Amino acid sequence: MTHQEPAASRLPPAPFSTERLDALPLRIAYADEMAAVLDDPALYAYTGGAPESADGLRARYERQTAGSPDPGVRWWNWVLRIRDEDRLAGYVQATVNARDAEAEIAWVVGTPWQGRGYAKEAAAGLVSHLTRAAAEEEVSIVVAHIHPDHAASAAVAAAVGLAPTAQWHDGERRWERRCERRWDRNPDRNLDRNPDQNREGGGESR
Repeated sequence: MTHQEPAASRLPPAPFSTERLDALPLRIAYADEMAAVLDDPALYAYTGGAPESADGLRARYERQTAGSPDPGVRWWNWVLRIRDEDRLAGYVQATVNARDAEAEIAWVVGTPWQGRGYAKEAAAGLVSHLTRAAAEEEVSIVVAHIHPDHAASAAVAAAVGLAPTAQWHDGERRWERRCERRWDRNPDRNLDRNPDQNREGGGESR
């Protein structure tokens, strides 16, 4: 039997860290603790839905960790661990469209840990992780969709360099940040770029 490498869309994301947080690749085993972290209906006021049971999260995490069925799309999910407390407090996620070099991001911090700057720190760490020069996946645009009444989420997006656009999706405004990729700094690679390439995305942010 020959060994087969997993499809790129099924590879787990690399972990990353910020000053106070460790972003750990999602595992099904986190479902029990995350069910408690996300067990506040207020977290869903602008995005819809409701808290899920640990069993419900296990089923969701099984689907997410299995990866996108589209080989050109990566489903990357991390849980956020507060390093000093050694406990989970939320998550970040990115849907990376390799064809468009676009990453749609979202972040959620549990209610007990809000107001401490964790959402901004996590979002900034995620954007840096996705766009730094050494990143495995080349990302030229980072996108978030935010409810117009969700001032806290808009403040986080602005703080990490995203700006509101005139585009809307399902009642949420598209925010975006365009980033210089490695090939943008290489004139020879620019000869192969398509400046008219369309970029679209969808997602949620809190």
